[in-house]
Order: sequence, then C-alpha cells, then structure tokens
Amino acid sequence: MIEIIPLTKIGEDERGSTHIFETDRTGEFIFSFRKAGSLSGRHYHKGLSANKNPEKIILVKGEGTLNWFNVMGEEKGSEKIIGPSLVHIYPGAWHELVADTDIVVFEMNALADGQGDTFRLD
Repeated sequence: MIEIIPLTKIGEDERGSTHIFETDRTGEFIFSFRKAGSLSGRHYHKGLSANKNPEKIILVKGEGTLNWFNVMGEEKGSEKIIGPSLVHIYPGAWHELVADTDIVVFEMNALADGQGDTFRLD
C-alpha cells in the first residue's frame, strides 16, 4: 500500500549532501513546509488521476510518521520516514502524515490532480 525509498546519496562534503531521484512526471508540483505536530493527508485516492496512481511525495527534510490503512481490506501500518525519502502511496491507502519535526514535503502532483480523486472517510 505504501513504499518508502531513501534517496540515493551521490556526494557529501563540508557544504552538506547531494541526493538524486528519477521521475517521469512533469507539470506543476507542490512544495510544502509543515510544522512539528501538524497532520497532512487524512484521505485516500482511487487512482483516477495518473499523478495519484501512485501518489509520490518526497520528504525532503525532517522526520514524520505515515499512518495508513487499506480502505478495501485489513492491511494497516505506521511507518517512520526520515528525509530525504521518496514515498509512493498506492490507490486505496488512506493516509496521514504526522510531522514529528518541522518538515519539508515535495509532492509530484498539482492540486488539480487531487480534484475528483481525493476521498475522505469523515
């Protein structure tokens, strides 16, 4: 239902580190700053939008906890994410991201991608 992929580090020196990732996505993306203790998500996608099938986000900086469950089954989990990591969230996975520290998140989709493909249970 979810997949967490640490970004590949290709270098590090006194300035910091450099990491890489690949994507086939183009267009408008979302870059968010969230404060420690905040919640994001709390919804699921059916995969109707190509950029939500799967949803791909990068936790650029900070630490978070991704809570999830399968809306069509019994699977559920809670995963710690430490940036920088790429996260794939597959259709049918209700999910919320709890910011354990201040975090920076890069979503490889536009707000319009979620219109018509974001469902809440409340």
